[in-house]
Amino acid sequence: MPELLFEILSEEIPARMQSRAAADLERLMNERLLGAGFLPEGVKAFATPRRLALMATGLPRRQPDRKEEKKGPRVGAPEKAVEGFLKSAGLASLDQCEVRNDKKGAYYVAVIDEKGRETSEVLRDVAPNIIREFPWPKSMRWGEGELRWVRPIHSILCAFDGEIVPMTIDGIASGDETRGHRFMSAGAIRARSFETYASRLKAAKVLLERDERMAHIAAEAKTLCEAQGLRLVEDPTLLGEVAGLAEWPVVMMGTFEEKFLALPDEVLTAVMRGHQKYFSVANPKTGRLANKFVFVANIDAPDGGAAMRPGYERVLTARLSDAWYLYNKDLKTPLEDRLKDLDRVTFFEGLGSIGDKARRVAALARDLAPKVGADPQLAEETALLAKADLTTGMVYEFPELQGIMGRYYAIDQDVPSEIADAIRDHYKPKGAEDDLPTAPVSVAVALADKIDTLTAFWAIGKKPTGSSDPFALRRAALGVISLLLSRNYRTVLNEVISRHSKTQLVRGAQADIAAGQALFGAEPLLAFFHDRLKVYLRDKGHRHDHIDAVLAKADGSPEDDLTLIVMKLKALESFLETDDGSNLVAAYKRAANILKAEEKKDGTPAGADVIAESRLALPEEKALHAALRDAETRAGAAVAAERFADAMSALATLRRPVDAFFDKVTVNDPDPALRANRLALLARLRSATARVADLAKLEG
Repeated sequence: MPELLFEILSEEIPARMQSRAAADLERLMNERLLGAGFLPEGVKAFATPRRLALMATGLPRRQPDRKEEKKGPRVGAPEKAVEGFLKSAGLASLDQCEVRNDKKGAYYVAVIDEKGRETSEVLRDVAPNIIREFPWPKSMRWGEGELRWVRPIHSILCAFDGEIVPMTIDGIASGDETRGHRFMSAGAIRARSFETYASRLKAAKVLLERDERMAHIAAEAKTLCEAQGLRLVEDPTLLGEVAGLAEWPVVMMGTFEEKFLALPDEVLTAVMRGHQKYFSVANPKTGRLANKFVFVANIDAPDGGAAMRPGYERVLTARLSDAWYLYNKDLKTPLEDRLKDLDRVTFFEGLGSIGDKARRVAALARDLAPKVGADPQLAEETALLAKADLTTGMVYEFPELQGIMGRYYAIDQDVPSEIADAIRDHYKPKGAEDDLPTAPVSVAVALADKIDTLTAFWAIGKKPTGSSDPFALRRAALGVISLLLSRNYRTVLNEVISRHSKTQLVRGAQADIAAGQALFGAEPLLAFFHDRLKVYLRDKGHRHDHIDAVLAKADGSPEDDLTLIVMKLKALESFLETDDGSNLVAAYKRAANILKAEEKKDGTPAGADVIAESRLALPEEKALHAALRDAETRAGAAVAAERFADAMSALATLRRPVDAFFDKVTVNDPDPALRANRLALLARLRSATARVADLAKLEG
């Protein structure tokens, strides 16, 4: 079947926008084609630094005929309603409508038969609209036209079934011409099919596929490094970026002076990666970086790059010289002497300075230290120093090195390694794939830093919304969860939040946190932790209803010991895998439904009465009462000892007496006293299971 070839050639598209732009072009074209009644076999978009392109296959030469029904007003409706309906349907009178009936009476229906148009005619409407409505994050106008695009457009290629689709957009007429590489190709390239288009672009030094450019860069860089006994430092993010900077990537290696190897590896990488988009190269023999780098040019020079390589090296040398100056200047000031400078840096309006935050974190780290096996004094000292590197020249120039530079400066100043490592690690985890700190002092400070951030922003109402989380509070909460669960640390969050909120009042945060409404009101911080915990556990493969069943204590209040929640969850899941577990859940739900139905009758809690043993008339209810007492005693002792699997085993013994009770006992007995006693028995069953899980939350 015929295919569509579509390309917009422009000035350079920023690398960070290319992948999203290709996805948007593919999505928009798909939507328009489907909306026009087409069912394309495939739609694929491509992005290079100078072009967005798309191919669509499996399109017929003509749009299919369509029949559309449009429901109108009721027969006898006001004249204006009828006129509006006819106008929207494109009809002249009601004679062109059908009258149909439903339960409410007769109404008009416009049956519109729309003949299909030539596909090329449809594309003449579709393509310009896509270009005009394209969702660039930033766009511009140029010349005297009104069209907006990310950069000035040079040409538009649009061909269907081997023929040009004629259109003009803001003075730019479509055709079958494009251009190859800006420097290594001369003259126009003509193409009316994708196969011709891709092959001629490649001959003109343009690799259309982003994945092909990335694979080429990675392979060439690895080969260059291995030839010299070195190893490429892989960087997928940088690889994707440089693939968006060159249509014909040419990979080369450069050298810088060995003296710069005295800088930390992270500094060398930050300079090469951040400023120049160069790849770092490691020396397997030393375990550190080599004085080499890999760069990607957008031109295949006749001399193999001999003339351009010194230019790349000169630029990097200048950047490294700046870093050398900043690093050595920073070393002259001890971290302790920088603490006073933190008081001059605002953390956030209403939350004091960075110095205030450091003191709050220090107090909380001291409080948390015993819970994670850390020395309280050491945790407090570390927390005070943890933010000190924010005032250094190196971190000012490279914010991504915060914590990392603090560690290097601490080591240079003979600070104990445990403190130095914690300065670096207290920001972790920065994401789902990041390593977790394991040293107790590092864990204490990392927890304190994240909990302080959460309580502070929560108190001034800066909570995340569905589409916005500018202060990365979700990430901070997941960090706390990951840290606590990594070693099964036991922390009662509500107690920590409450105690720390009072500390914030005297250490820089001006919000009235003591009132507690922002933290414990309609949207308490603990509920936010529960939401993040659900995400964390679902990602680990746990069912959402199983998680919901263990989030509350026996009295219905939210559980604030996250490790305890996970312990109960594992016990519940193991229990539900047994026959006794699934049968007990079924019996529990039957009991809960009976109680719920009774509560609806008069609005009062059913089963609130104390069980009167003298009214236990039948052997089955006596047996259930005895089994409940025994199970409650055993389950209570197990829960107190946090042996939740044993508690579940104790509850499992209720299965048979519960089954026998429902087989032989009529709960809704005509005798009010017997009925109340039996409802109380069922309520006792409900409360017994609540010690471990709320079985009402389980589905299926």
